[in-house]
Amino acid sequence: MKKLVLILCAATLVWACKNEEALSKVDPNSKDITLKDYSGTETNAQSNGSVSNITTTPPVKDGKYPTISFSKKEHDFGTIKEGEKVETTFTFTNNGEADLLIANAAGSCGCTVPEFPKEPIKPGKSGKMKVSFDSNGKPGMQQKTVTITANTATGTETLTIKANVTPKAQSAPEVAPVTQ
Repeated sequence: MKKLVLILCAATLVWACKNEEALSKVDPNSKDITLKDYSGTETNAQSNGSVSNITTTPPVKDGKYPTISFSKKEHDFGTIKEGEKVETTFTFTNNGEADLLIANAAGSCGCTVPEFPKEPIKPGKSGKMKVSFDSNGKPGMQQKTVTITANTATGTETLTIKANVTPKAQSAPEVAPVTQ
């Protein structure tokens, strides 16, 4: 029975790899094209899939950018026990002249998870970014960063969290009683 399943899987794989239906739908006379991005600069899309001059967030109008200013850019959790999950909230304000759009916020490792607003932040308005840290398997002094990608003049901002993680207590090995 196992051989039959294996043969069927192999046959399906071979058939799927030989299926050229998708290739038949591509125009062999197609050429590289030039696109206009938001700012009006040319962006070249190559036939190999590469693209140059990509803008990740829409450009500002009339040279007016949003500015993101945080009440704090670093948070120290102090001493915590390994395995604890802690979180802090970073409050920020858009002090610029255009809507602030946060495209992404990424932790420096999987133990650091940011939650950021997806809607535009109007000039003069504030928002919050919650950052969680899972200390499981992270004993010792820890310093992690969150990189924010936004439509500001610089394009990125960095937040930092720190914690001194006390290792889990090691259970003492059992010692057999000595008999004489």
